[in-house]
Amino acid sequence: MAEFGWRKLGRDLLTAVFPVARRRPTLLISFDWVKDQLKLTGSRYRGMQTVEIAKIVGSLNRYQDFDRAFLPLHATAERTARLKRLQRALERGEILPPVRLYKVGDVYFVEDGHHRVAAARRQGAKEIDAEVIEFDTPVPLESGVTPTDILIKAEYADFLARTHLDRLRPNQRIEFSEPGRYRVLLDHIDVHRYFLGQEKKREIPYEQAVVSWYDNVYMPIVETFRRLEVLKRFSGRTEADLYVWLSRHLYHLRERYGPDVDLEKAVLDYANSYRLGWLARLFRQA
Repeated sequence: MAEFGWRKLGRDLLTAVFPVARRRPTLLISFDWVKDQLKLTGSRYRGMQTVEIAKIVGSLNRYQDFDRAFLPLHATAERTARLKRLQRALERGEILPPVRLYKVGDVYFVEDGHHRVAAARRQGAKEIDAEVIEFDTPVPLESGVTPTDILIKAEYADFLARTHLDRLRPNQRIEFSEPGRYRVLLDHIDVHRYFLGQEKKREIPYEQAVVSWYDNVYMPIVETFRRLEVLKRFSGRTEADLYVWLSRHLYHLRERYGPDVDLEKAVLDYANSYRLGWLARLFRQA
């Protein structure tokens, strides 16, 4: 039977307006996959630590056995009995051996101790004792991270490897909400390098162009967003998202009205047109 039209429309609207809810993590993430995507290499032993259980997001080799809440996905009599034994031990106040975790950014992956983590969660524990090995990463990872986020972070890592912006501007943090956007920034840097070379009448070293783009193109736009507090109108989006969108909008405005279009007015114009036009755009995409 065909789905009732308005019910389907309501569901589609919710899906479009609340993309973050759609990305709520439910499964553990494979550490080996993350290691491959982010090209993790160096690691160091961090010793015994107390770790927030909410920051444990994945597993080395059992990511298909538990969900993100450490509920068994494939319960067997043996696993159920083991989990109950651990829960009873915690209820008696026994101290269990520490788990072994790999740390990447601000999140953790279980190398050993999945059932201990599961039992601790069921007892309402917020923290767990762990032996920690930390892996170096050029990009931040936070709890709540999803596989899509990892793909975006992998693109971010490649962008930093190409531009060295993390070394040139250590306080930078350019993050997108969707994959495929960092190549746009690389194109912007190339274009900026070309015009800078035309202006200076000489070849511009790539790193000099990266710094010039960041200081004179990217950050002025971002600082305008911050000053006008427009990001709150774009739920689930980032400053980098708005930079890409506003760059296109600013280009079209300057093509139409000339090169002296005011940046602040362009930002407000885009924010207002987005707010008024999102429903129309949604129906055009349906």
